[in-house]
Parts: sequence; C-alpha cells; structure tokens
Amino acid sequence: MSIYFEPIRIALIIFMLLGFLLIIPWLIYNYRKYGYLSIWQSLVVYSFAYYMLTAFFLVILPLPATRDTCSMQPADTVHYSLIPFTFLKDIISGSSVVLSQPSTYIRLLTQSAFIQAVFNFLLLLPFGVYLRYFFNKRLHWKKAFGLGFALSLFYEVTQITGIYGIYNCPYRIFDVDDLLLNSTGALFGFLLAPILLALFPSQESVLAKAEHKMKSVPPLSQLLAVMIDYFLIKLSWTFTFGFFIKNDFIEFVYTIFAFFIVFSVVPLLGNGKTLGTRFMRFRLVKVSDDQHLWSALLKRTVALLFPIMLIYFSRMFTHMNIDMDSAFYAYHAWASVIILVFQIVMWSVFFLHAIIVLIKGGKRNFYFDHVAKLHPEKEKTNLN
Repeated sequence: MSIYFEPIRIALIIFMLLGFLLIIPWLIYNYRKYGYLSIWQSLVVYSFAYYMLTAFFLVILPLPATRDTCSMQPADTVHYSLIPFTFLKDIISGSSVVLSQPSTYIRLLTQSAFIQAVFNFLLLLPFGVYLRYFFNKRLHWKKAFGLGFALSLFYEVTQITGIYGIYNCPYRIFDVDDLLLNSTGALFGFLLAPILLALFPSQESVLAKAEHKMKSVPPLSQLLAVMIDYFLIKLSWTFTFGFFIKNDFIEFVYTIFAFFIVFSVVPLLGNGKTLGTRFMRFRLVKVSDDQHLWSALLKRTVALLFPIMLIYFSRMFTHMNIDMDSAFYAYHAWASVIILVFQIVMWSVFFLHAIIVLIKGGKRNFYFDHVAKLHPEKEKTNLN
C-alpha cells in the first residue's frame, strides 16, 4: 500500500505550500464573490484542490529514476491495452475464487488485478461528488460522465506520452479499462452525491448567509485591505528605488511618504476608499459629522505607520557599527535589548488585539479605526 501512500504524502506537502501562497488571493476572491468570507466554501475549494493534486500524483508517481525509460524496457514492450474489460479476465484468471463457495470471495481483497480495478473506480468518484456540488442540478449525468472521461483521458495521455516527452518511453500503459472505470467512478460519485451532500451546507445556504451578512464588513476583510495597501507600498519600492538603492534610511523615508499617500491622500480623494478597501468593496466613513475626514485619515495613517516605523528604527539602530572598545557600546547593547523586548510586547499586544477583533466578528474596531473614529461601510455586492 505504500505505493499509494507516498503520492498522497507528496501531494499534501505541495498542497500545504501552494495553500499558504494562495490563501490571501483566495480570501479576496471569496469575499468579492460572496460578500463575506465563507469558511465552508474555502474548505470545499481547498479540499477539491488537494484531491485533484493527489489524484494526479497517484497516476504519475513514482517517477522513474532516469529519463531514458526505453533502456529499462524490452524492445517489443506494448504501451497500450485497447481491449475493454480485460480487467475482468485478469481478475478471474489470477484469483483462486470459487463461485460456488462464497467463503472464497474474500480472497479478491488480496488479488492485485481486483485492487487495481477498485482503485481506478474510486479514483474519480470524489470528482463526481464535487461536480454535483459545484454545478448543483444544472449538470446532467451525461456531462458528469463526459467530464470524468475527459479527465481520465488526460491521465492516460499523460502516461502514454511519458509525461509529454519528459521520458523517452512511457513507463505506464494506456489502458482503455482505466478510462471505463474512472469515468464510471465519476458518474457513480455524481449519482451518490445528494446522499453525501445532505450532510453539508448547500450552495443556496452559502448565498443565503452571504445575503444576511451583506450589511457588515468582516474584520478579516478589513485586515486584507490593509495588507493589500501595504503590499502595494512595498511593491512600489521594490520595483522603483529598491532596484538601485540599498539603504535603510532612504527606504524608511520612502515608506513614510508612501503611507501618507496611500492611506491619507488616496482615500481623501476617493470618497473614503484606499486601493485595498476598493478591492474589498468597502469604504471608510466618519463616525460623527463633527470631525473632518482628512484629520481622521491622518490619525489612521499614523496609527498604522507606528509599528512599521519602529521596525525600521530598530533595524537601523541594530545595524549601527559600534566598536566594542567604544564607551557607547554598552549603551547600544542595552538599548538593542530594550527595543527587542518592546517589539515582542508590542507585536504580542497587536496579535491579541487582532484575535479579539476577529472573534468579536466586527463588534469591535481595529485600533487604527478606533483612534481615527472611522467606520467601514460595505458596498452592495451582486451575488449572481
């Protein structure tokens, strides 16, 4: 069974890496589509991605140790099997099952041809279930069978071409029985899906929940908006001055200037919208009419900039080269320790604050909006 467990393990490792890299884009897409961050929808999509990755690896792994796979095979090796239902013949001829003795049927479980057939049937069964969930009743069973056949054909072509020329000879055969079993498994999963999906929230319930939550801006969406704006600032530095200048002080000055542009000037001219909030479909509004928007945005900018300024300051301070014989060396060492401890405490407080706001689900504002007396107001989202 290790031949199956190893591809699953490799798929899990790669999936965890890809999942980490794609989590922010997926959360943004999910919020823009549904108007709120659906945990269930995220679990479904991520599980589907992991399943597709695992299924593909089960088909192509383990890989040969050399690209010259022709040298590992006899010259008359046949790389295809085009006779349907050959697997039935292999099961019957290779097993010691006696049809008149039901007690011998259990021997099938140890018969390699039978295990291979069951594996091929089960390989795309989850694919049919996912099809039924994603397309609901709009997808006919014939289309589900056709999509299962197309995916299975992709696997078989990948094998017969030696992963599209990476290997000079196929290391697995093109088998028409695999096409039949894979496609039938996908169809069976599609037909079985209503029983399984009855245990989980439907697409309709996700949309209904989105309609219910349309009026509020989730805290995670607010954080994503800030992260998008900050990412754009870092990106602008990297692809402009950062190409030519490697100086902490100049980067520090640039960051301060960019923060005021992105978090103060842009929303002031854009009706309370930064680039991040525009992307996440909400804007910043004043809590009361007796304050000016520009002053509120300025307070918010300073509140956001404070921890960033501390990072740059501590980096410049610790990079100062002071000789151990200098009278200032001890002061520099103690100051570095104090700054480090202060940063640990500060980021711990920020982290705890963010967790509390996320748990409260929008009943509390983040500190930067609370200080500025600003409130996120959601735009109308079309869920169709």
